[in-house]
Amino acid sequence: MRIPRGGRVFLATCAGSFFILVLYYQSITKQGVEPAVGRGDWPGKSRRKSLQTLYSGGQLESSAANATLQGRRALLEEACRSHTRKRRVLAPEDLRHLIVDDKHGLVYCYVPKVACTNWKRVLMVLTGNGRYSDPLAIPANEAHVAGNLRTLSEYSVSEINRRLRGYLKFVFVREPFERLVSAYRNKFTRSYNSAFHKRYGTKIVRRHRPNPKPEALAKGDDVSFQEFVQYLVDPRTLKEEPFNEHWERVHSLCHPCLIHYDVVGKYETLEQDSGAVLRLAGAEGEVRFPTSSKSTRTNGDMSARFFKNISPFFQKKLLNLYRMDFLLFNYSTPGYLRV
Repeated sequence: MRIPRGGRVFLATCAGSFFILVLYYQSITKQGVEPAVGRGDWPGKSRRKSLQTLYSGGQLESSAANATLQGRRALLEEACRSHTRKRRVLAPEDLRHLIVDDKHGLVYCYVPKVACTNWKRVLMVLTGNGRYSDPLAIPANEAHVAGNLRTLSEYSVSEINRRLRGYLKFVFVREPFERLVSAYRNKFTRSYNSAFHKRYGTKIVRRHRPNPKPEALAKGDDVSFQEFVQYLVDPRTLKEEPFNEHWERVHSLCHPCLIHYDVVGKYETLEQDSGAVLRLAGAEGEVRFPTSSKSTRTNGDMSARFFKNISPFFQKKLLNLYRMDFLLFNYSTPGYLRV
């Protein structure tokens, strides 16, 4: 029986996705073994030595920083075993948030509101062949231009597997509700984000505000945090479309139970963890991670003020929505919640 063309395409896509997952999982059980790659395709033996240092200790064995990184990785693996039952297949479109630096052997999963602008700037310096030298000289909007950095989804299946096996894979995470409040403040309380107001604010006002004024329906520029929370926990929201990346859960963006991250950095120890990544990549002499000069960074106290007027009912629903990020990255339930 002849399979229709559409069916053949579908089967080929599934086979390719399965190939990514199978080859990748075969490889992560052999962390100290160099993957089989052609001559000239590998970014250097020092890259492998750095990975072996992270896995087995070596000269960094006594450092508290290295012990912390190893501990986080172990906690993530244990949480994945405890809280995930099904392993779905990775498809290339799942890898659009993973940025690749072939020169230094790095794969970075960027998470909005977790210093991703500065990490993209750093990677533009590292991959720019001398075009850039100072990360902070790169305008923030340029750091987010598609095409300035390559993502893992742009490679062939064999190239994807090669990089997943052999490159240093890292992600930076943040206390989930602090990240959420930061996203709200940035996207809904800043006048320059009119595109977000139109795209999301008008929908939120229309659906979650009783008797909205015509101006609010047209502009969507005065969304309250309570309305934003109602929008997030409304079952219709995710049925209609995926979350925007700025408030999507980290586990949905970066797939940490399917991709074996070597380093899990935290926003709370950003400078220290970023320095560790650059040292492991052998790039500490090429660029320094920019230090933050923000005076109004979203922290736990600020988040508590935003959650003060959120009812226990919606607090609990929101906690359930982001529970996996709390569990996977070892964040405690905030004490200010009334759940």
